Parts: sequence; C-alpha cells; structure tokens
Amino acid sequence: MLTIGMLGGMSWESSAHYYKLANELVRDRLGGLHSARCVLWSADFAEIEELQRTGDWAAAGRVLAGAARQVEAAGADFLLLCTNTMHKVADEVQAAIGIPLLHLADATADAVLAAGLGTIGLLGTAFTMEQDFYRDRLTARGLTVLVPDEPGRRDVHRIIYDELVQGIVREESRARYREVIASLAGRGAQGVILGCTEIELLVGPADSPVPVFPTTRLHVEAAVQLATSSSAGR
Repeated sequence: MLTIGMLGGMSWESSAHYYKLANELVRDRLGGLHSARCVLWSADFAEIEELQRTGDWAAAGRVLAGAARQVEAAGADFLLLCTNTMHKVADEVQAAIGIPLLHLADATADAVLAAGLGTIGLLGTAFTMEQDFYRDRLTARGLTVLVPDEPGRRDVHRIIYDELVQGIVREESRARYREVIASLAGRGAQGVILGCTEIELLVGPADSPVPVFPTTRLHVEAAVQLATSSSAGR
C-alpha cells in the first residue's frame, strides 16, 4: 500500500473527515484490520485565512510548499491538498516536491463526466466560485460551470467561514444552501459540486434536486484507489 500525504488543517474539521474517510475506505477495500498509511501535516488555519483575506497567495504558496516538502520527507508517495480553495497554489506546491499531487478538481471532474453530465453548479468559498483557478480546471475538461448569483455567493462563503469551519451547523444555513442549489438547478445545472470540504458537513444528496458531488469523498476515493492498487512490493 502506498502512503498518502495530506496537507490539512484548512480547516481541521474537514481534515478530520479526510482522515476518517481514508481509513474507512481502506478497511472496506482490503478488509480485516487494514487502515490507511498516511502522513498528515496540519496548518494553523487562522494564519492561512489571514493570507487568503489579504490576498497574499504567494506567501500562502510558500507555506504549503514547505509543508509539502516535509510530508514528502516523511515518506508520502503522493500528496492530497485537503482543501478546495488552496488549490489556487497547487502549481507552487507541485513544483516544490518530487511526488505527484492528486488534484482535487481532476478527481471531481472525473466523477461528473462519469455521470454523463455537462453543466455543473459550483459551491465553495468566494475564491473558488469567483476566481478562475478551479473553474478553469473544470472547463478544460469540457464542463460548463455555473456559480450562484452575488447574494448566493456571499451567503455560501459567509456560512463556510463563520460557521462550518468552526463546526457550527445551523438549520437556517442548510435551508439557505438548499435555496442556492435549487436556483442553480433552475438555471440548468445538472448537478452541483460541493466545492468546499466543509460544505459536506451541512448538505448532501437529500438537500438537492440534482446529483451532488462531494469533493472530499471523491478526492479520498481517488487517493485510496491509487494507494491500494499500487501495493505490490510496499
């Protein structure tokens, strides 16, 4: 079994989900007492969030590139960046290491295309919804990407940072997400990407009239597939 490297802590709520899910999937795939081989580096999210808020992506890239080198040195065979938003610096992270980075948007696009969909809604932080680093990765695969209107984007972003990253789950916030998802479906979205790892704490398939694509699960499923299918001699 290969060792999965994880850059997490952005937030720890989602990183805990990554860790738990990886171990569950390895157990289910291999049986018995098997669990995932992994190396986890966890950030102080307050420091990362300040760099996001001030737009200092170069500094954020340096922090995560340095962390990625530590994860590689600890024995990881490949790397997961356990956050959608920080894939904005994915190229800088990949350039710093000699092991592959399993890109979250690629794993998500694979799942959307496998479902036969062409037009997809995207929920996430304002950075993910409004900037091109993530959307372009999806459109390069032939997908049409829709994002919420400005009030919807504002509420989706606020709920992530003010509630979900702190482990707060409110019914009124779930209702607002349902409204935003329904609006995307009404505009032609055939499915919706839950493009922030914390969103899966709030909504799931039962909250959407169209299929949802939970990026944490998709990312970890791809990682476990890679780790366990490359086990010869490990």
